[in-house]
Amino acid sequence: MSLAGESGSLAPPAKLLRGPNTELIGIPGSRWRLATPALIIDLDALEYNIVTMANWSKSNAVRLRPHAKTHKSAVIARLQLDAGAVGICVAKPSEAERFVELGVGKILVTSPIVTDAAIDRVLDLNEKAEELQIVVDNSAVVAKLGDALSRRRKPLSILVDIGMGRNRTGVAMPAQAGELAQAIARHRGLKLRGLQAYAGHVQHIVEHSARAAAARDALVRIREARDAMAAVGHRPDIVTGGGTGSYDIDGDAQIFTDLEVGSYVFMDVQYNELVRGDGTAGPFRTSLFVQSTVISANKAGQATTDAGFKAFATDGPKPVIASGAPSGSEYVFMGDEHGCVMLPKGANGLEVGSVVTCVTPHCDPTVNLFDWYHCVRGDTLIDIWPVDTRGRTW
Repeated sequence: MSLAGESGSLAPPAKLLRGPNTELIGIPGSRWRLATPALIIDLDALEYNIVTMANWSKSNAVRLRPHAKTHKSAVIARLQLDAGAVGICVAKPSEAERFVELGVGKILVTSPIVTDAAIDRVLDLNEKAEELQIVVDNSAVVAKLGDALSRRRKPLSILVDIGMGRNRTGVAMPAQAGELAQAIARHRGLKLRGLQAYAGHVQHIVEHSARAAAARDALVRIREARDAMAAVGHRPDIVTGGGTGSYDIDGDAQIFTDLEVGSYVFMDVQYNELVRGDGTAGPFRTSLFVQSTVISANKAGQATTDAGFKAFATDGPKPVIASGAPSGSEYVFMGDEHGCVMLPKGANGLEVGSVVTCVTPHCDPTVNLFDWYHCVRGDTLIDIWPVDTRGRTW
């Protein structure tokens, strides 16, 4: 039996190219009629967050190089670039390849690239990209890159990566940043641009004074690495790092030239818990949600939805209900396909077909579970955007 249609094509019908909700675009009230689980972007909040961070960066004389591993979307990357970002970050070469295909050409790959196959791919991409940069933390890899580049025409921009916090990647000691800079400078095809120092361990410390103290400790280490590079004649043009949790602290230190903020475009349960220096949760609005539908409500005090482990990242706190259930309700998981709204005592039960919308616990890995963003203004579905680099983990 043939899997192809009469035309011999395996392409899906056009109406499915943007998922099952395509026919609802532009219809008032369509937000509440979506096939679920659905990943929702509130466009007003998204645009507000992009403009707010861009304005902050301009007033604080620090550039933005947002990390696109958060949104995995060429549309959102272009919105950030249009607002003044100098480029985007990605975690993996496959993400960089896809963004370049989609016309986003200023990219920093923030994880070291070490295998021969990955190096060849990156060097091929370097020929196509407007501005490609990678990080290194190992002199043997520097030598391998230098040798491979001897057979290429276009130089490759390099940043020294310094380990922070749990030291996932990066040179172990600040002084080694200078030694690695010298190793890079010995290869004609490698263009040393600067230093990357991402303090991920700082980002989710809830209390502001504790987060600020951890960020200041990290900044001492970054300054030492920068100065070690300068001492051997390679003062960095770029010092990049920081994040949504520490952007306001890092910006005041006048060490970073670029901030790799990512989650500010969406916010999530973890970032919404942070307390800023003024005692508030900060200026950014929650723009990303997972929408679900009640599919069973036969037991008093609870209602089962169609959004379980496969619809939310589960490495952080539980989802927080944003709408569709009484105040005090709690969202818990009931398995791969199902969630449950636990109602407070005395609350009226939810009906089958009710729509429940939740704030994502951790936005980045939640996005990676979906193919499409459903973009809304008010109660209307405005557009559907692909999650362009979903699953690009190599």
